[in-house]
Order: sequence, then C-alpha cells, then structure tokens
Amino acid sequence: MTISGYPRKEFGGGGGGVRRFGLVSDSGLSSSVAPQHCCVLLRVLLLLEMAISSTEKQDDISNDVNSQIGLPALDLSVAFPQATPASVFPPSASDYYHYNDLLTPEEQDLRRKVRAIMEKEVAPVMTEYWEKAKFPFQLIPKLATLGVAGGTIKGYGCPGLSFTGSAIATAEIARVDASCSTFILVHSSLAMLTIDLCGSEAQKQKYLPSLASLQTIACWGLTEPDFGSDASSLRTTAKKVDGGWIIDGQKRWIGNSTFADVLVIFARNTTTNQINGFIVKKGAPGLKVTKIENKIGLRIVQNGDIVLNKVFVPDEDYLSGVKTFQDTNKVLAVSRVMVAWQPIGISMGVYDMCHRYLKERKQFGAPLAAFQINQVKLVLMLGNIQAMLLVGWRLCKLYESGKMTIGQASMAKAWITLKARETVSLGRELLGGNGILSDFLVAKAFCDLEPIYTYEGTYDINSMIAGREVTGVASFKPAALRQHSRM
Repeated sequence: MTISGYPRKEFGGGGGGVRRFGLVSDSGLSSSVAPQHCCVLLRVLLLLEMAISSTEKQDDISNDVNSQIGLPALDLSVAFPQATPASVFPPSASDYYHYNDLLTPEEQDLRRKVRAIMEKEVAPVMTEYWEKAKFPFQLIPKLATLGVAGGTIKGYGCPGLSFTGSAIATAEIARVDASCSTFILVHSSLAMLTIDLCGSEAQKQKYLPSLASLQTIACWGLTEPDFGSDASSLRTTAKKVDGGWIIDGQKRWIGNSTFADVLVIFARNTTTNQINGFIVKKGAPGLKVTKIENKIGLRIVQNGDIVLNKVFVPDEDYLSGVKTFQDTNKVLAVSRVMVAWQPIGISMGVYDMCHRYLKERKQFGAPLAAFQINQVKLVLMLGNIQAMLLVGWRLCKLYESGKMTIGQASMAKAWITLKARETVSLGRELLGGNGILSDFLVAKAFCDLEPIYTYEGTYDINSMIAGREVTGVASFKPAALRQHSRM
C-alpha cells in the first residue's frame, strides 16, 4: 500500500524504518496517528532512520579502525634496520686528542670499568625508564659496583678517588645516561660530601658506610619554591628546642627525594638568622615528599617537593659544620666541578652515536658520513668536546693543587654547558627524523641537557659569579629604584 502518496519501500525497505517507531504495521498505519499528520511524521521518521543508519555505519568503521589501534610498535630493528639504536651503545670515538694519556693508570682503569658497566647494564633499559619517568631501582646494585659513591672521601667505606678520577667517572656515567649521573651526583657530591665536610665523626661513622654502598640513598635540600638562584635567602626555619630542632618549610626540585633514606636539609636558624644544616630521616613525622611530574628532561631522576611541618631533628643530626651559607658554598664549589663534567659526558655520548649513525645510514646511494656538510658538523662537535675536556681537566688540577676559585668553577660550568648545548643541537640535526626519537639517544640527551644548563647555578648566575671575581663588583641584585625619576 501507499501512505499519503509515499510507497512503503521508501521508508527503510517495506516500512521497516517507521515500523521500528510503532507507527506502521504490516496491516497499515497505526490508529494512534491522525491521517492528516502522516506526511509530516513520515518525513521526520525518514530523517531519523537515515541518521541512525549513518551512525551504525560509522560504528562499523570505528570498530574496523579500533581493531588496528593498540598494536605493539614494530621492533626497531624491523622498522629501521639501517642504524643501531642506543640500547647497543656505540664505541667511544670522541677522545681525538688522546686526553686519556693525561690520566693516571688508576684513573684509566676506573674509566674503563665505569664505561663497561654503563654500556652493559644501563644502556639497554635507559630509554624505557626515561619514557616512563620511573627510576630503575633494580639497577642500584649494579650502580654500586661502579665504586664511585663517596667520590674523593677517604674511609668510611668510600672509594677515596682522585678528584680527576671522580670527574671522569661522572662523565662516563653521563655519556650513557645523564639521569644516572645526576642520581649519583646528588647522592655523592652533595649529600655525602656535606656530611664529610660538615658533619661530626659520629655522623660520618653512622651514615657514610651505607651511603657508599648504596644500601641507603640520600638527597640534598637547598632550593625552595621562592628561592632558586637566590638560595641564600631561603625561608625554611630551624628553631632550637630541648633535645633538638623543629624544622618548618618547603623545598622544591630535590633529586632522589621521593625515595631517599637520608635528607640533608638547610634551614635558617631562628636565633642567629644564619643557614644551618640538618639530617632528616625518611618517615619523620611531619615530613611529606611528592614527585614533580611532567618534566621533559632528566626524566628518570625523581625530583620532589618536600614539605616539613614541625619536623623534629635530634641534636645528634645537626650538622655543626654548617654555620653560614658560606659553608654550603664549600660543597657547591666541589659539586659544580662535577656538574661541569656531566655535559662533557653527554656530548661524548651524542658524538659517539652520531659517528656510528653517519656511517650506517645511507641516502642517495651513500652513507651520510660521505656528505661534506655532515662532516663539517661532526668535526665541530668533536672540536667542542676537545675544548670542554681540556677546561674540565684543568679545573680538576687547579682543585687538586688547592688553587681553584669559586669563579673558575662557575665559569667552567657555564661555558661547558653552553658548548654542550651547541654540540647536542648539531647531533640532533645530523640524525634527521631519528633525532627526535629517544631510541637514538640524541633527543633524550637534548632534553636532559636543559636542566643541567640550569641547575647548580644557571648560565647567567655562574657567569656573574665569575664576573664578580674578575671585576670585584657584584651584580646579582639590581640597583635600588629611585623614588623620583629625573624624567
């Protein structure tokens, strides 16, 4: 039959479309619908039927697409067989001027040992943990076998390395993974060194042996939310009470803090208004540590926010050697040298990766190493590394001879990180599209270098420290604004 002049077959095939709405049956129009409204209703129902049909088709398409989503990524050796990823770390090729000859036999042995362990144990997993922003706790026993925690500290289970040896070890760790080098640096060159330089004999005996073996982990809390470069103005307070101290305040960007057993914390003495140091133990009442999320660099390092709410520290954990901020600077002068060796190591690793990649990867019928512009960039990277190595080595010798100044350490850190930025940027260019994949190290190193460029004094702050030393004029605080302008 027809309804108001429309054949039933036009409505979903034999009236099926409008039948689903209960308006048409096999025997004709539903008695609940007035005849004069049939045409309008049927037009509306036709549009509804078309929309439903379209949605069903889209669902079918979506189901087909969803069946392809979530598949595991191709193995890199299948997806890109022309070059070897950083999980198989490239051989060292950056010591063009044979600086290794300047090292003692003991320092050379340490370098080989650290390099071998890092390439074998860390390189295969570093990209996975960097992407997840998680710390590979299962590697801590392997990192302990490096024998570098405690650095130059003698006794208490520490290795008693030469200053140069400790710096070389820092570079070799950073060559494979910058996050691991920061983990060791915070633990060793900041926290352990503070206890060694500023702690009592009892504190050294109590804390250093387990820290040296990485049985316990330490962090170092100076930076605060309101005070980064202006660290000496920190607001965390320490109030003397019977038997100890009450610590109140907040710290930010503290590496290792989310899982540290020992927290070295700096606070302002409410009586003297000077900066003092304290050892706070994990789990102390009033202590809260939370992870800082969404970092783009050093993603394996667990940086945290620390809140200290009336945390009691017994007198036995007061670091009596920290009486002013100048005592803190003694530690920073040493750690700043070690930090300067991190970008040296990062640049070495990036160069090694590019050196291998350019010989493996082919375009236009030739390896990328055959193109002039690529060779120019590679040699510029190599030249930067030779210069960085020389500055870093000379700085170590100045320290060992007792001649190094804070300004010299600051200039070295500033200049080396600047040249490392240039070096890693060139490496990013050389790897093309693969230069944005963490699998090939360079993109990861590119991101990891940014926080190192900033921490332990930004480029500008370190430059001003050196500037103050060479001119005798401090330029950290701007001149007071005049109340009345001459204009």
